[in-house]
Amino acid sequence: MNWQRELLKIMQKNKEKKVALAIDTSNDQTDKASINNIRLFIKELNPEATVIQADFKIRDISNVKENKPLTYYKHGKSSYTEVLEWANEKEIDTLLYITDLTGYIYEELTLNSLIYWLVLDKFKPKAPFGKVLNIT
Repeated sequence: MNWQRELLKIMQKNKEKKVALAIDTSNDQTDKASINNIRLFIKELNPEATVIQADFKIRDISNVKENKPLTYYKHGKSSYTEVLEWANEKEIDTLLYITDLTGYIYEELTLNSLIYWLVLDKFKPKAPFGKVLNIT
């Protein structure tokens, strides 16, 4: 229950801000039920939030209200660079990124958004920046 409280605090602080939820779709061995629950939670608290489906590139961008089906891939290749550049371009205030943190990030990239890495595993990898929130 600890991560739910933390996510609630994050969403309450960002109620009037531009929020995006990025979902790493590079692996189909992920906890799809938890991802859908997080997406529903975001939709309730910020119905204007954007959902980005991405692996090594952005696959889809939609409003969280659209509740588009997620498409997962089996290749395991992910890069966060394109999503982070998109967040900068769209002036996203807070980016929530569901991932295992094994993707590539261009080292020279700077991020203007506050980022929370939502990790669906007991393993808590080191994030290059931002905060890690274990969703277990």
